[in-house]
Amino acid sequence: MNNLIGIWMDKRNAKMVLLDKSNVEFRVFASDIEEFNPTGGSGTAIKGGPQDVVQDGKYANREKHQEKKFFGEIANFISDCDAFVIFGPAEMGKKFAKELEQSFPAMVSRLKGVYPADSMTDNEIKAWVKSYFKINAED
Repeated sequence: MNNLIGIWMDKRNAKMVLLDKSNVEFRVFASDIEEFNPTGGSGTAIKGGPQDVVQDGKYANREKHQEKKFFGEIANFISDCDAFVIFGPAEMGKKFAKELEQSFPAMVSRLKGVYPADSMTDNEIKAWVKSYFKINAED
């Protein structure tokens, strides 16, 4: 395999390690997914007074569209790789794998796994990917 990619992702960004023979490249893709913190509740201290309506569905739909756009950008970037692995905290890796199954089914066969991982430094991400693919590439 000549072109291997490791993708550490969370809600804010995707950090990619591209391994090609003896070369290591590191790239960061910002997600542009907004942090939604809708607040609402009672607008007054009077029992039964007016209340603000929080439209959670609107925020969830907007976030879903932003995630889909982010996943599409990553999928287009890695479309020519031989194999890739996804890892990172939270659910973003699983969501990305699901989006690949639905929108980019030809890429699923090259996905080697989705693994949980804590927050990592850039060097730890590079080391994890090299270890996963058993590569001794130099930076």
